[in-house]
Amino acid sequence: MVNPMRLLASLLLALSCALGSAQDVTRVSDVIYAKHDGVALTMDIFTPAKPNGAAIIKIVSGGWNSNHNGINDGGWPKHGFTTFVVVHGTQPRFHIDEIVADLQRSVRFVRANAAKFGIDPNKIGVTGSSAGGHLSLMLGTRVLAANPKSKDPVEHVSSAVNAVACYYPPVDFLSWAKDGDSKEGIGPLTTRAPAFGPIVTTAEGRERAGREFSPLYWISAQTPPTFIVQGDADPLVPDSQARRYHARAQEVGAKSDVLIRLGAAHGGWVEMADDNVRMAEWFSLHLLGQQPAKPFTYDVHTLPSTPAPKKAKK
Repeated sequence: MVNPMRLLASLLLALSCALGSAQDVTRVSDVIYAKHDGVALTMDIFTPAKPNGAAIIKIVSGGWNSNHNGINDGGWPKHGFTTFVVVHGTQPRFHIDEIVADLQRSVRFVRANAAKFGIDPNKIGVTGSSAGGHLSLMLGTRVLAANPKSKDPVEHVSSAVNAVACYYPPVDFLSWAKDGDSKEGIGPLTTRAPAFGPIVTTAEGRERAGREFSPLYWISAQTPPTFIVQGDADPLVPDSQARRYHARAQEVGAKSDVLIRLGAAHGGWVEMADDNVRMAEWFSLHLLGQQPAKPFTYDVHTLPSTPAPKKAKK
């Protein structure tokens, strides 16, 4: 027979631990990193009680839409990472070129204020899912150099990130499921045209935009180490996207590791919690030099997935 007092004590202890864990993270909301077109763009900063000196920039984006309802720390502070959760301007008002520029500024803002935030300016990682993954890769492959002559002190530092880990990112808009299929109206250049803006109203513009905003065409030997997790049953982003990214990274000598979850769709598999931990190990390795128990082999790996249980309808 369960002792009621012991059960109550256990519940109080669990509640105390939960509250203590929550209190270990300090949150500062609505920090403005950019202003333009009558809009203030913000980030929320989550600082763990015992920061490890590295930063994670977490991009809130789905379909290149972003809002404050999607803000959470992603669990990164429990691994010691000071986490900057960034909201960007939403399409169709803001197009992908403007969104990328704003996110490049967010990196510069974090780096320029590194001492204030208690982080190393050369230990900045970036993460996101879907469109947020695409934007993470854009930050990894498209870098604005420091401009010491600028009147804006934020521009005195570069927009480079030092490691990337993301879920199911669009990588190549010109070849979505197969080579050149964007010319057949396949992929976001057509299905998400408002996100790209007027440039995609002509065949020449679609070609230019597809190349300009596809991370695949900008990978170089200087691209930071990149880890992608992707489902092979994803109805929105084909797994060939991640495979193509890895193949190109190998060609130019950039570090890339890809995990393909067999049977997984666009998120929502049980093992995603394990994948989050693996991403934390990726950042710990490439930002802090901490070796994981299971080494990364910089290849394409496949593992099974288990669909997350569906929530009961009320």
